[in-house]
Amino acid sequence: MPVNAVIFDIGNVLIEWQPERYYDRVIGADRRRAMFTEVDLHGMNDLVDQGHHFTDTIYGWAEKYPEWRDEIRMWHDNWIELAAPDIPHSVRLLRALRSKGLPVFALTNFGVQNFDYATTVYAFLNEFDRHYVSGRLKAVKPHAPIYEMVEADCRLAPETLLFTDDRMENIDAATARGWQAHHFEGPQGWAARLVSEGLLTESEAA
Repeated sequence: MPVNAVIFDIGNVLIEWQPERYYDRVIGADRRRAMFTEVDLHGMNDLVDQGHHFTDTIYGWAEKYPEWRDEIRMWHDNWIELAAPDIPHSVRLLRALRSKGLPVFALTNFGVQNFDYATTVYAFLNEFDRHYVSGRLKAVKPHAPIYEMVEADCRLAPETLLFTDDRMENIDAATARGWQAHHFEGPQGWAARLVSEGLLTESEAA
């Protein structure tokens, strides 16, 4: 089946997203483990991804846990350090696909305000033909509505979409709708898939 558009996830595909690594560096692994055990920081971030306000959500969460207030606020105040660095090979693949004239979309669980901030730091986030950002759409992967929104907006047949994501549940949700998909475990594997699909040459995918 021909590919009419390629769809990238962002976190851990184009930008590393490892909050635990940041906290290990800043407060130490033992304190990080204690905080993550007591405080559902990923649940807090899920609310942001669903469209809750970035600052209000994190600062509000911090007030629920006074003993961790400063550390929780770091999720907001130093957020770009949590979402770093970029993955250069993946960025090259994005640009190579676009240079061939193939539509390239972003489909990402991401908040509204922090996505807008990220676009000021990572210029390549502005290069997609279309952005499907969960916080704006008020729908998140792996639930069906966000995939339905992509299909309705781009008006391409599901089987002509090629999607990569680092989370298997998001891949499974896409393939259940008939999308072609690639489980992202590193840019080399993604590059090989793009070559095997005939979308890029080996030199273009390097």
